[in-house]
Amino acid sequence: MLERPERYDLIVIGSGAAGMMAAITAARAGKKVLLLEKLSKIGAKLKATGGGRCNLTNTLDNESFMQRFGRDGKFMMHALECFDHCALMAFFKEIGVESHAPDGYRVFPVTHSSQTIINAMADEMQRLGVEVRCGERVVSLEHDGACVCGVKSTQALYFAPHVVVATGGKGYPMLGAEGDGYVLAESTGHKVTPLYPAMMPLKVKENWVQHCRADTIAKVELRVDMKKYKKLHAKGDLIFTKEGIRGPVVLDFSREITPLLSKFDEVPLLANFTKGMNEEQLRAHFKKHVSAHPESTLLKIITTLLPESLSRQLCILAGADPEKTPAKQEGVARDRLFKLLVWTPLTVNGHDGFKMAMITRGGIHLKEIDPYTMESRRLKGLYFCGEVVNLDGPCGGYNLQWSFSSGYLAGRSAASCTLGTSLSK
Repeated sequence: MLERPERYDLIVIGSGAAGMMAAITAARAGKKVLLLEKLSKIGAKLKATGGGRCNLTNTLDNESFMQRFGRDGKFMMHALECFDHCALMAFFKEIGVESHAPDGYRVFPVTHSSQTIINAMADEMQRLGVEVRCGERVVSLEHDGACVCGVKSTQALYFAPHVVVATGGKGYPMLGAEGDGYVLAESTGHKVTPLYPAMMPLKVKENWVQHCRADTIAKVELRVDMKKYKKLHAKGDLIFTKEGIRGPVVLDFSREITPLLSKFDEVPLLANFTKGMNEEQLRAHFKKHVSAHPESTLLKIITTLLPESLSRQLCILAGADPEKTPAKQEGVARDRLFKLLVWTPLTVNGHDGFKMAMITRGGIHLKEIDPYTMESRRLKGLYFCGEVVNLDGPCGGYNLQWSFSSGYLAGRSAASCTLGTSLSK
């Protein structure tokens, strides 16, 4: 192993959104920065974000933004105060990337291409003199038990009084997310919470869903049908697949479901596909339609609310004949149909693990990280940011904003800290 004589002010491990932002922020403060990436190119997972469109952030105020992360969301308060969505958009404009919010909520680069973001950040790192070394996996942190002093990679030893771990989670391992940061954190005594795949499709045991794959169902509400977990729910668009369900509402809700699947073989759900209509409202809708169109079949009436494929399957589940009028249906079947239209049972029984997970639920314990600096409370000079930390949010730019904000704070903190000898002085 070659031992390089170079010393750095800061070493950043990982070239995702958090890592590149940390490197740029420290380099702008005049620090000598080394960024190590184990893959052959930087920003691999960032490139895949938002289907390649790169939903950078959203326009929510900081308080509302934090609430979407649950009870631990307050941890990011200082990071957002230092670098919120307005600051992020201004940063990208400064380095040549215009962004916009076409729907007034989600923010994208105007090119709707994640490669635009990666190229701009790569150019900025080059301009600032950040040394980027790809194809080097960090295998250990060098420290004396109190302070970090560098890292050991597969190729060399590197020395610095500050190290930022921005390695991401375990989702999409083909893009380099293999949980390296958790191993590094645990080697210094940090606790890592249980890790679960999140933001992913789910499998269900009901076979009828495979007949409904042609349509997206808008504004679906999902609820967990388990006494202890009845408060868990989500709303959004849903898509049926050959084996289960996906779409924004499923991606969001999977954060709650995958931990339950580690405890139970199955997780029963209730789904409202009729935009929140209750049984009374549905009966009124049917009555009004029949009054205007007395010869309408059951299927035709339901398709005023739902796609035909789903309408037909719900009729079959209820034991009703979709081609007959409501008046010619058996009363039991008609009543059963109304109940199914309000709440349709689905049973989640699996998923494809981390290989299909966009993010990881769990991570380095928040109590062991200073939220004002992102520095470890166990080892001076060690910082964590992005997905490797135990914070995850829903779809809609939440996780990327957190990565950029925490990366900015970690880089700024490392640059301003007086620990060690700064080579830039």
